[in-house]
Amino acid sequence: MIILLTYFLKITILLFFIGVFGLVLNRRNILIALVSLELLLLSVNLNFVMFSIYLDDTMGQLFVLFILTIAAAESGLGLSILVAFYKLRNSIEFKLIKINNLKF
Repeated sequence: MIILLTYFLKITILLFFIGVFGLVLNRRNILIALVSLELLLLSVNLNFVMFSIYLDDTMGQLFVLFILTIAAAESGLGLSILVAFYKLRNSIEFKLIKINNLKF
């Protein structure tokens, strides 16, 4: 059974829009925003891998390694900031974050 490239493109588009909607519609929880951002990056990675296999080129897989490295660093840094913020405020809601007297 041969799985066509269009099926994977539909899956990556679906995952990408779920991540976008998670970022846009999320107003409170920082964890949901981080997970949505990771979902965006992973859908792009799946797209790179599928086109790399389809075109028989390794550059897409090399880009995936770079994106995964950046995603891991972003997750580690974001979660460490989240832990420090929780220790200060005892909550991880966006409403409590103030930057230059602006409320989010």
